[in-house]
Amino acid sequence: MSHLKPIMFGPASRQLFGVFHPAEEDSVGGNTAVLLCPPFGQEGLRTHRFFKVLAERLSRSGIATLRFDFYGSGDSPGEEVEGELDGWRRDLCSAHEELRRRAPGASIVWIGARLGATVAVLAARGGRCDPVRLVLWEPVIDGRSYARLLREQHVAAIDTTFCIPDLAWRRSLLQEPEAMPEEALGTLLSPALRAQLAALVPESLPLTALHDTLVLAGPDDERTAQWAADQQSRHMPVRLAYFSHQLDWTSDPYPNSAMVPADALNRLQGALHE
Repeated sequence: MSHLKPIMFGPASRQLFGVFHPAEEDSVGGNTAVLLCPPFGQEGLRTHRFFKVLAERLSRSGIATLRFDFYGSGDSPGEEVEGELDGWRRDLCSAHEELRRRAPGASIVWIGARLGATVAVLAARGGRCDPVRLVLWEPVIDGRSYARLLREQHVAAIDTTFCIPDLAWRRSLLQEPEAMPEEALGTLLSPALRAQLAALVPESLPLTALHDTLVLAGPDDERTAQWAADQQSRHMPVRLAYFSHQLDWTSDPYPNSAMVPADALNRLQGALHE
C-alpha cells in the first residue's frame, strides 16, 4: 500500500505545497508519472477532492502522481494578490522537476483542468520542462469570456446565498459586462492576472510539436474545437475529444453536480493510454 507524502518543494523564495502519491509496488503502470495542474479559485476548491481521488487511483495502478497548489493558492505560501500566469508557469516547471526527481526515468504526463490547462500550455511552450503528453480538460482559451463567466457565477452565488442580495454586483455586471473582476467567488484576482486574462485569446496559445496533446472539451464548446482544429492545421500532434460530465466547475455539489463523477475519473485515467 502506497503512502501519500505531503511535501514542500521549489526555490526557497517561492516554495510550493504538494502531495506526492508514489506508484504502488506490484502494480503495472508502465513507466509513466502524472503531474496534476489544478484550476483557479473556486474551480480549484471544487475539484480538490476529485484530483485527490484521481491521484489515488493512478497511484494504485502503478503511476506516480504529484498534485500541487500554485503559489498564492491552496496550501502553498504566498498571497492571492501575487498569483499570475507567468509565476504559475514557473511553478508548474518546479513541480515537473520535483516529480522527475521522485520518479526518475518516468515519462511525465501533465493533466491540467481549466486555467491549470492554460498554464500547462504556456509552461510546455517555454521549453524549460518537457512533458511527453498534455491532457487539457476544458482549457481556458479566452480570458475575457472566462472572466465574464466568473462574474456571472459570482453574482448568481450572491443572489442565492443572501436573503437580501447585494444589487451593486448585478448592476456592475449589467453596466460593464466586459470588465475584469477584482474578486470572483471568494478569490482575489491580482492586477497582473486581470491584465493577462484580458489579453488571453486562442491565438496566444499555440501548441508545440514536442509532445502529444489531448484536448477534452464540452460537446457545445465550439471555440475550443476550433482552436484544436487550428493547431492540427499547423501539423501539431493534437487530438480533440468531446466529453460530457456532471462536474459543475463553480457551484456546490447540489443539486445536479457530482463531487467526484466516475465518468470523469475513468475518462482522465483512460487518457493516459490513448
